[in-house]
Amino acid sequence: MTVLGHPRSWSFEWLPVLMLLLGTCHGPGVEGVTHYKAGDPVILYVNKVGPYHNPQETYHYYQLPVCCPEKIRHKSLSLGEVLDGDRMAESLYEIRFRENVEKRILCHMQLSSAQVEQLRQAIEELYYFEFVVDDLPIRGFVGYMEESGFLPHSHKIGLWTHLDFHLEFHGDRIIFANVSVRDVKPHSLDGLRPNEFLGLTHTYSVRWSETSVERRSDRRRGDDGGFFPRTLEIHWLSIINSMVLVFLLVGFVAVILMRVLRNDLARYNLDEETTSGSSGDDFDQGDNGWKIIHTDVFRFPPYRGLLCAVLGVGAQFLALGTGIIVMALLGMFNVHRHGAINSAAILLYALTCCISGYVSSHFYRQIGGERWVWNIILTTSLFSVPFFLTWSVVNSVHWANGSTQALPATTILLLLTVWLLVGFPLTVIGGIFGKNNSSPFDAPCRTKNIAREIPPQPWYKSTLIHMTVGGFLPFSAISVELYYIFATVWGREQYTLYGILFFVFAILLSVGACISIALTYFQLSGEDYRWWWRSVLSVGSTGLFIFLYSVFYYARRSNMSGAVQTVEFFGYSLLTGYIFFLMLGTISFFSSLKFIRYIYINLKMD
Repeated sequence: MTVLGHPRSWSFEWLPVLMLLLGTCHGPGVEGVTHYKAGDPVILYVNKVGPYHNPQETYHYYQLPVCCPEKIRHKSLSLGEVLDGDRMAESLYEIRFRENVEKRILCHMQLSSAQVEQLRQAIEELYYFEFVVDDLPIRGFVGYMEESGFLPHSHKIGLWTHLDFHLEFHGDRIIFANVSVRDVKPHSLDGLRPNEFLGLTHTYSVRWSETSVERRSDRRRGDDGGFFPRTLEIHWLSIINSMVLVFLLVGFVAVILMRVLRNDLARYNLDEETTSGSSGDDFDQGDNGWKIIHTDVFRFPPYRGLLCAVLGVGAQFLALGTGIIVMALLGMFNVHRHGAINSAAILLYALTCCISGYVSSHFYRQIGGERWVWNIILTTSLFSVPFFLTWSVVNSVHWANGSTQALPATTILLLLTVWLLVGFPLTVIGGIFGKNNSSPFDAPCRTKNIAREIPPQPWYKSTLIHMTVGGFLPFSAISVELYYIFATVWGREQYTLYGILFFVFAILLSVGACISIALTYFQLSGEDYRWWWRSVLSVGSTGLFIFLYSVFYYARRSNMSGAVQTVEFFGYSLLTGYIFFLMLGTISFFSSLKFIRYIYINLKMD
């Protein structure tokens, strides 16, 4: 087995780092296509192999006993390609532009019984291979497996030793590439005795054809005979479900603001004579108890430094998610470029660190925080530390199994350098600006020194019930679309409906804000002024529902298996739920704060 080498061009200097991060992003219409002349060599790179149902479990193609050059030369890769698990290397295939080839010999091999067994295991696990021609991925299965009958049971395994390459061109550019074994019989790997060698001859054919399609992006989906399924369509059910939920919630909140609050304010703002002539118990009746706690509702919460860090990092991920979707809408991600979104996410995360520092430090100073340096350290560690711990476990599992998803040491140093030289300094700079630009909290009501006693609350106003309701409703708004997102990230789909994704993202934030206002109102009406952390936890619990959905998806909607894929799936699913907790908790908190300021500003005080 050939040991996997690292790409040759990973010695980066400091200044081009950001350019390298942007190297996989292209403007609209830019495809990076090479122009050829008739007879020019077309390099075919071998890339990776792996189980069909485990998208993140990939290995270098030359780790299998296949035709391999004496000296393996790796292609220079971008950061996004390395993060995507690509390890491209030159192959023995000789392809020239517009020159057909009929059954040319690639190599002769003598396989030992151990090598044959390795191929058998790969074929039984449905290993597929990925080659790359002019940035176009072409994929096929390593071999063929057939099982038939019960008594007697037959189990046949064969290896594809001949590949037919079909390439389409328009003018001097390659538009499409595919590989086929349609008219080929597999070479049987059955019946080999121990210590016996198997002789194989690998061959290939190349067929060129001209197409009227001028650009790769103009090719209709489904015309490529794609190796992976193409089932993503406009999800009208998801959109209608989300829209109905949004309209109901917005209408519900509007009723609260326009009717219930209007009645409350009218009652609370009665003249002193009218109030004195009443029973005096109006404030304690029904849902009208929120005026009583006006001297406590703006009492600063415990763990204010942690709260501000959550708000800062949540605001950062809101900006990051919006930026990724907007860039996709502008056509800056080429589907033929590997790892483009990965590179953009790293770049935007580093640049948006200033947002987390600013929001956290600004609000921390507003609510009377004094340990500013500790707040910045907590803010910069709130996501980076859990991410590093999760990545360390996942990367170690990949490394122990020889997977290409394990990052080389040079890539790890590059990412660490980006964080140390860009992310962390921007967090500090944002924190300095936030601290210096902060103004007093300016609460509409004066807070007393002695806290008011909170009356016993019914079970349906408990934190657990609020988290259940506040998490389930936003989750239900995106549950249908969430399946397609999981099928893209953890499956074989290509998600290109970024307009719908932006719409669903906006719906998610709107539902979170509306349900947060409603839950906060019910909490205050029960004379419970501990809304600060409750508002974050109530809607932030959507992240827990997303993680529970990931468990359901793994068990019922996917065929993933094995330690490598399982550790990566649950590790990063847990991080995804954590990110949604931060984002939606931030939206929920600021919505509740805006709502509380509104109702108490309009309340006349003695």
